[in-house]
Amino acid sequence: MSIQSAPSSNPKVGFVSLGCPKALVDSERILTQLRVEGYDLVPTYDDADVVVVNTCGFIDSAVAESLDAIGEAMAENGKVIVTGCLGKREEVIREAHPGVLSISGPQDYESVLGAVHKALPPKHDPFTSLVPRRPLEADTDTVGIKLTPKHYAYLKISEGCNHRCSFCIIPSMRGDLVSRPVDQVLREAEKLALNGVRELLVISQDTSAYGVDLRYAEREWRGKAYQTRMKALCEGLGELGLWTRLHYVYPYPHVDDVIPLMAEGKILPYLDIPFQHASPRVLKLMKRPGAVDKTLERIQRWRAIAPDITIRSTFIVGFPGETEAEFEELLDFLDEAQLDRVGAFAYSPVEGAKANELPDPVPEEVKQERLARFMERQAAISEAKLEAKVGTVQRCIVDAVDGELAIARSMADAPEIDGLVQIQNGYFAGLKPGDFCDVEIMGSDEHDLFGEVVFGD
Repeated sequence: MSIQSAPSSNPKVGFVSLGCPKALVDSERILTQLRVEGYDLVPTYDDADVVVVNTCGFIDSAVAESLDAIGEAMAENGKVIVTGCLGKREEVIREAHPGVLSISGPQDYESVLGAVHKALPPKHDPFTSLVPRRPLEADTDTVGIKLTPKHYAYLKISEGCNHRCSFCIIPSMRGDLVSRPVDQVLREAEKLALNGVRELLVISQDTSAYGVDLRYAEREWRGKAYQTRMKALCEGLGELGLWTRLHYVYPYPHVDDVIPLMAEGKILPYLDIPFQHASPRVLKLMKRPGAVDKTLERIQRWRAIAPDITIRSTFIVGFPGETEAEFEELLDFLDEAQLDRVGAFAYSPVEGAKANELPDPVPEEVKQERLARFMERQAAISEAKLEAKVGTVQRCIVDAVDGELAIARSMADAPEIDGLVQIQNGYFAGLKPGDFCDVEIMGSDEHDLFGEVVFGD
């Protein structure tokens, strides 16, 4: 836990937030309401009167991490409230830790607050207790406590997912797609900008499907009508003058519509598209789109329109039934697509996923061997792409200053998942977190870039 607070007599809550950025946004909402109600948020188990653990439960390793975190909180504090995705599997938590005070699923903010109130009643304040409570619904556009650095923030535009990928249990945890109306999203983005945020990371389970459940309803913001759909949202966000980065974009054809906005500088030329595989048969088993040839054609079109576009993706190797020939198809796809940023995972069974029922599971040693070959192939591609940037000037945003170095990211780099730009003269240049600067790239490796600030005349 990293939340700091001044000593006081208020009831004190510790908070552990695990999992993806979407879970982080849930944590921010809960923490904001607790703070509004007079609770202090403390950084250690010893200082806390109760501890809330927001869990992840997507894959087995995440379940294990969540159970370990709950166990640590129980051992160090003893009064523990559990929420988040693993909360949907209450029996798993109760079996491991029967003494937890309460268990609730993702986005069940009221249950978490109710459990905190029961375990640790809020302190009565005659001056504030009659003030109406801040709404906690997922469509609130109020900006509260952020768990990210001041200069960037995650902007969650929807919850849930309408797809039924065979390896995924997210719909059973978070439900079907529920989009936030576009005006509420844009107002939240505007308030984040006013509070010093300079980069927005748009997140959801399926950003491309944004608004389909609302039939792309039209709403007004700043005196102009916007449809609740991805392109219109991007047009609105482009008016704020921030870096806007799109994550978890399902490869629908209408993704093509946002590429011109990238070319115009309205949003960052960056797409995070989890392709997952390149074999049509494996993609069919995954219940994912399988037109790989069309995917390659579209990537070429995107680069023709926005030559600086960065394409990030994730893949699963060793999916049940994957043959050596199909794995080779995936390697060939990497060679042809020349993706900029790639993550990969060896398939791991997830309790409740349909993929568990598929025949011909790939042996664990074969999965790991394929994963190593995959990453070796992509590392060479990444190293070559970064080397090609040596001698160029890249616009960067500073995340931290460490000694003489400034640690920054280019437009091609999302925080925590992509590479970094180490600015050798960052301290000398007087850089601070959140600053934008132009950096001449002097060197590279397979992950990061190195350079110096370019000073104006």
